[in-house]
Amino acid sequence: MSMKISKSGEVTVAAVEGRLDTTTAPAAESTITEAIDGGATKIVIDFSATDYISSAGLRVILKAAKTLHQKDGKLALCSANEQILEVLEMSGFLTMMSHHETLEAAVEAVG
Repeated sequence: MSMKISKSGEVTVAAVEGRLDTTTAPAAESTITEAIDGGATKIVIDFSATDYISSAGLRVILKAAKTLHQKDGKLALCSANEQILEVLEMSGFLTMMSHHETLEAAVEAVG
């Protein structure tokens, strides 16, 4: 797994490549935390290149969402494949945060 951070205007985009699981979650959490500590308050997590997400990956997203909420920030998800979307739906994440089919739509939603 790798996570690439980029900017789209005022929105920080965290693109997850590969698997977001127990092994890779600590690095992903660290990367997102650094972005938030650096002033990011509008974040989109892009799953277009993500193969798999486990409960450890879900915890990373939840922690980011809670931290951003405390800072009056926003978090959106985008481009999840069918399997990841099913996990997000079954875990209730889609009732707490939005998922968009495209990165552009997610950036617009939080921007």
